[in-house]
Amino acid sequence: MAPPIGLIAGSGRLPLLFAQAAARAGREVVAVAHEGETDQALEARAWVKVGQLGRIAQALREAGCSEAVLCGGINKPKLFDVRPDWLAVKTLSRMRSFGDDVALRAIADALEQEGVRIVSPLPFVPDLVARRGPLGRKRLSDQERSDGEVGLEISRMLGKADVGQTVVVRRGVVLAVEAIEGTDACIARGGAFGKGAVVVKARKPGQDERFDHPTVGVLTVAALSQARCSALVIEAGTTLVLDGAEMAAAADRAGIAVEGI
Repeated sequence: MAPPIGLIAGSGRLPLLFAQAAARAGREVVAVAHEGETDQALEARAWVKVGQLGRIAQALREAGCSEAVLCGGINKPKLFDVRPDWLAVKTLSRMRSFGDDVALRAIADALEQEGVRIVSPLPFVPDLVARRGPLGRKRLSDQERSDGEVGLEISRMLGKADVGQTVVVRRGVVLAVEAIEGTDACIARGGAFGKGAVVVKARKPGQDERFDHPTVGVLTVAALSQARCSALVIEAGTTLVLDGAEMAAAADRAGIAVEGI
């Protein structure tokens, strides 16, 4: 019998969907959730505050987990108010920069030294990985596809600097790029320049397969609709699509094209 898999849960739907998929595959899931971030519907072995890395390691070890996944985000502005425990302080002291990838790799390394190896969640949720082609009924126009290609190029350039994963483009002009404020706020800023913009979501070049996968869902479509954006372009094979059927229906109702390229 396979040992239990640990789930270090952040916000959003992904932790819940991961737990369900792993359970269907016959794998016991031991979740450690973050207070004020993780959906309380998740059945968790322990609830911790952001920065309590030592408590996470202890809870997973005590449950017999030698491997764990990182699923879901943490509200980035909250990271400035983090109260690190001894393991987090030790980890922070070794970091030379504080970009997303650097921080996540440092966390993974620290947990591995405590006996918990971080692995990719993708093998557990293959049905959530975006495929090529439209998600709903509406297809990209030629202009939207062109803007999507521009956005992918810009996103990869930003990714090399470990910035964000989201770019908003209209008629070849970059209107907004994601920084610490997150995807929805980036979409809102881009949409403020007028309707018809294209939102692009892609992973960073050299992205570590273990974490920080670009993720979209029903709430992403809602943010596009509110910002009067016309299309969402996602990178096939690397982006996670949460609640795909519901997302496609929402996009169709809003008249928004969603396509993996």
